[in-house]
Amino acid sequence: MRLVVDGVGRVYGANRALEDIRLEISGGEFVCVVGASGSGKSTLLALIAGLDRPSEGVITLDGAPVTGPGPERGLVFQTGALHPWRTVEKNVAFGLELLPLSRAERKARVSWYLREVGLEGLEKRLPKELSGGQRQRVAIARALACEPSVLLLDEPFGALDCQTKDDMQVFLRRVWKDTGTTVVMVTHDVEEAVFLGQRVTVLASHPGRVAAELPVALPDERDLPLKREPEFLKLRAAVDDLVRAHR
Repeated sequence: MRLVVDGVGRVYGANRALEDIRLEISGGEFVCVVGASGSGKSTLLALIAGLDRPSEGVITLDGAPVTGPGPERGLVFQTGALHPWRTVEKNVAFGLELLPLSRAERKARVSWYLREVGLEGLEKRLPKELSGGQRQRVAIARALACEPSVLLLDEPFGALDCQTKDDMQVFLRRVWKDTGTTVVMVTHDVEEAVFLGQRVTVLASHPGRVAAELPVALPDERDLPLKREPEFLKLRAAVDDLVRAHR
């Protein structure tokens, strides 16, 4: 799998949201995109998802241009956007209903991903009966159940409290390692980006453009105490300085 963003720009009337964005992401990578308000993080993710079209440049996945949404790209928003009338298992099965799978295959895949995200036993609950963290786990399971090549995350933990956010970051690293799915995540939280990513891309603002790309030279096995280690704090400070310098 190879995702390429080649010279992409996006203009809305007199507003240039993105300019000459160039990124290459390989299969199995976890890349985090950070930047201040106005840097076009969510716009970039919408373009990769096919929800919007570039004004300039091209986005390709394995050489094929991205021209619209597709099952090879799963997307999770900050709110999860679950169907409130569907149970947990039926929310996870939603995308699978559009694929040529038997009922038994759909059921087996839903069960596997619910176990993977730690929601086994909650299959019959409605979203209103879940915590914020549980709802986001359902949203991630729903996106992964279609087994996309790329999982796109738009600040998925932004609405959660600090403790739940920490737990979800550890959870997401585990799921990523278990599934091997390529992940592209946008976030305003520098600490989150450094903890989760193998690479951090910093966008400058007005218009959004790539200011820097930093490899995250941290242990592959990460737990919350890592956030107090000197090497983590040094990298977080470096990314934070870059974000502030390019507001």
